[in-house]
Amino acid sequence: MWTWTAAFLIASSETARMSYGSIPTVTFLVIASGGAGAWLAGMWADRIGRSIVAGTSLAISGSVALLSPWLFGRTPWIVIPAFLVWGFAVVADSAQFSAMVAETAEPPVRGTSLALQTATGFLLTLVTIRGVPLLAAAWGWRWSFILLAVGPAVGIVAMARIRTSPARALIAGGRG
Repeated sequence: MWTWTAAFLIASSETARMSYGSIPTVTFLVIASGGAGAWLAGMWADRIGRSIVAGTSLAISGSVALLSPWLFGRTPWIVIPAFLVWGFAVVADSAQFSAMVAETAEPPVRGTSLALQTATGFLLTLVTIRGVPLLAAAWGWRWSFILLAVGPAVGIVAMARIRTSPARALIAGGRG
């Protein structure tokens, strides 16, 4: 999402025939909001549970992805706050996945499990970085982010399953 935020915002502002301000600055703020999201998600996860926090961030991220066609071409007063929320939520789940793997993997395979989890995350990121401009070329920027809701949908199901799994007892001091 972050890689193509500026391109989406430029196309959206041109369609709206409104200035979104400095697109590089807005894009920076969207990316920087992810740092705050990751930090706060870590704090909340220790208190209420990793799967709950990860599931919530996935739900927010997926919702904004689904709303992105509607956001396209709207006033900057709608688009920019939505993208700031998306930037905040889109990465907040990643550290929770790593923490859950570290807490549940058997010690002899913990490092391998974390490496596999990290590699999978980077692979999915690569697919979206390469896929979004292909969708934009085929469907236009309005529709380019909508498929980014698929990953969060799968993740939400996985987080719900963790909350009912025996592994829940090992995660975040039993909070799941």
